[in-house]
Amino acid sequence: MNAKKKETLVVVCPGRGTYTKAELGYLKPYRERHGAFLQRLDQRLQAAGQPGVTELDALPQFSLKTHTPGEYASTLIYACSACDFLSIDRERYEIVAVTGNSMGWYTALALAGALDEAAAFTLIHTMGSMMKDGVIGGQLIYPVVDERWRPDPDRAQMVEKAIAEIAAIPGAEAHLSIRFGGYAIIGGNEVALKHLMKALPSAEEGKYPFILVNHAAFHTPLLRETSRRALRELSPALFRAPAIPLIDGRGAIWQPYSTDVAKLRDYTLAHQVYETYDFTTAVTVALKEFAPDKLVLLGPGSSSGGALGQILIENDWLGLKDKAAFTARQAENPYLLAMGRPEQREKLL
Repeated sequence: MNAKKKETLVVVCPGRGTYTKAELGYLKPYRERHGAFLQRLDQRLQAAGQPGVTELDALPQFSLKTHTPGEYASTLIYACSACDFLSIDRERYEIVAVTGNSMGWYTALALAGALDEAAAFTLIHTMGSMMKDGVIGGQLIYPVVDERWRPDPDRAQMVEKAIAEIAAIPGAEAHLSIRFGGYAIIGGNEVALKHLMKALPSAEEGKYPFILVNHAAFHTPLLRETSRRALRELSPALFRAPAIPLIDGRGAIWQPYSTDVAKLRDYTLAHQVYETYDFTTAVTVALKEFAPDKLVLLGPGSSSGGALGQILIENDWLGLKDKAAFTARQAENPYLLAMGRPEQREKLL
């Protein structure tokens, strides 16, 4: 008798800003199941003179000062994503590819096997700590879709024009940082972001534009020196070929048997740091090249779910034409499973 065929999954690792007040205590259900992994992570942080992830997660209150700086947030988010990933039932599901958004690329490297556990900590903690002595620039987010989550070329053109106009302002610098589904994330210095906050019209009842808290201008040329520092500090020996295909922030696929490890390191510590991160293209390639039965968004939280829904709509995936169609599909038979949502996580355990 043939064994039941496994469902295929593409796993998406979230970036910074996904551990918020609502996620406090996210690791608590995993302390017994993945306690050894969390203990090792805590020990590494404590050796660096910092609180462990379980300590941060168990605090009675969420604090922007404590939970959002990169040196704390990056490892905490990685811990949550890794515990989710380790909990997926491999008897029922086959993970065919892994991708991520921004900091989620580092998590994707770890979960796909391109970094061992010690190397994953070194990379994630080092990159997360790069802004400890002062955040370089910042990031602003703005929608480039309409209210039905369909691409809005006029909005996209307006954002491009606003970024281009920055070049004429003395002391200002801004660049497209991340293509994030229906949102443009713009990285720039303080002068540029102040200009953009005034230049971009209020959208979605005043929710946008807004500046992301404690986010540096990653994925822009403002981070070139950070890239040079990372290349100096992070050994080539940290990296190896992945065990699961990886899709990077250009949409390039790194396969287990054909990966040039030196090029993978160079991409991670150079291009990925100071060039636009195209999350939209990464997910589009994942869909079209791997055609998974389900798309899985790891926690913490599920705030990237909207962007993923918008990418599905942009690609007319499963015939999804707009937000209403995506919402209806998710209610009836979800294609996107967000492990930050308990009712969806249960389907994967």
